[in-house]
Amino acid sequence: MKKKKKTARRVVKGKTAGYTGTLRRWFWRLFLLLIYMLFVYQLWLMSHVLYWKHNNPPSSAFMESRMKILREENPAASLRHTWVPYRKISYEMKRAIIVAEDSKFLQHKGFDYDAIRNALKKNLSQGQITVGGSTISQQLAKNLFLSEQKSVWRKFQEAIITVMLETVMSKQRILEIYLNMIEWGNGVFGVEAAAQHYFGRSSASLTKRQATYLAAMVTNPRFYDKNQNSPHLLRKRDILLNRLHSAKIP
Repeated sequence: MKKKKKTARRVVKGKTAGYTGTLRRWFWRLFLLLIYMLFVYQLWLMSHVLYWKHNNPPSSAFMESRMKILREENPAASLRHTWVPYRKISYEMKRAIIVAEDSKFLQHKGFDYDAIRNALKKNLSQGQITVGGSTISQQLAKNLFLSEQKSVWRKFQEAIITVMLETVMSKQRILEIYLNMIEWGNGVFGVEAAAQHYFGRSSASLTKRQATYLAAMVTNPRFYDKNQNSPHLLRKRDILLNRLHSAKIP
């Protein structure tokens, strides 16, 4: 009788061990599959970055997201967007956007750690996110590929794409794509569309005052599109005007 009980226990233990072993094997298979899928996704991203080194992106994840929202309100809606090469964007506009968004653009490798620390301190002291520390390269990474949803995963992926951009592209190319892809109003994307929308002129002919006005808008473009004489916007433009001389462009 005792032998039968021992045998039964061994059978149960054997089945349990076998079941546990099967679960462990499936867990590792799923884990390796996820790693493989993540690797393939990174290759897909890198292939786009390599292609866009010499070819202009026709759209971005953010532009497509905005188009979807606009067409829910109006099925006939379209985005205003015209690509212009770097040489046809005014010198003042290039300086203004660097002063406004990333004063150390030529110095860093994609991340401005001082700006990140300062933004973190300010946000913690105010108890909410009021400023960001993202560089032009980080903003471009997010706009080209990622959603607006804030998460640890998105920031992690944004960092990887930023490294890709900085490794593959020149600073001039990064700035060229950035100026052509960022939002400048409700359905307005890129510096050429913005120059036409707000001033009725090409981006090549923007003055210092006009360039700094546009640069001051990029933190909240849809709001400023509706409030073009906002005192805060005009004050920010004047601050950028005073700092314009310090900007260095690629």
